Amino acid sequence: MLRHSGTHRTPNHNLKLATLLGFTAGLVNAEGLLGFSLLTTNITGHAALLAEGIAEQNWQNAQVLVLWMILFLAGAFTSGLCLSLFGAHQRYSYSIPIVIEIAILVTSAIYGSKTYVSTLYKIALPGSLLFAMGLQNALVTLVSGSVVRTTHLTGIFTDMGIELAQLLRTNLKDRVILLLKIKLKLFIICSFLFGAIAGAYLFKCISFRSFYIPVLILTFVLLYDVFRVNVKRYYQTTSKAFRRN
Repeated sequence: MLRHSGTHRTPNHNLKLATLLGFTAGLVNAEGLLGFSLLTTNITGHAALLAEGIAEQNWQNAQVLVLWMILFLAGAFTSGLCLSLFGAHQRYSYSIPIVIEIAILVTSAIYGSKTYVSTLYKIALPGSLLFAMGLQNALVTLVSGSVVRTTHLTGIFTDMGIELAQLLRTNLKDRVILLLKIKLKLFIICSFLFGAIAGAYLFKCISFRSFYIPVLILTFVLLYDVFRVNVKRYYQTTSKAFRRN
């Protein structure tokens, strides 16, 4: 799912990635909103709030918003750096950002209810979720060759609108390619929305422990390729041994 990149990726790889990580992003977005009153999967809204803070000369809020925007950027930078440094060892290059994201979500599950303790908690925990979503968005973008983005829907709706318009004036071959692109975007949109609905429901039922659900999904994504390769090698070895006998 993640270990294939470039020309080695297939539409099926991208569909799996879009479904699982789109669902994860939806979960985190809803849980972050209910838990911290903060949208964690993109920074567009934060830019508007920053402008409002500056206009009202509320410099304390403006500083926090700038920090959160920088943290999202830092998350994307970290994923890009990991893939650049460990490009020759793909398993490590994608594992590090996911492990960091898992650690952040576990921290939110454990300490999320303690934001009343200090101002640091109120700033650091929501900021760490923005960092985590920056990690995920950059990782998925790089691995998929910019085909899949899972943490926000604005660009996806825009691209899908353009592709739907292009369907009206294309030949059969181009139409097949466009339909595959539209299918992928529909999977991302539906996964994100279902994740957001599930995240809101889970948070109301089990509060901050709902952050453990995206942790489980990310753990599955992390281990999927390892188990799949090992199983494939086992069957190949068994098959060769059977033929020799």
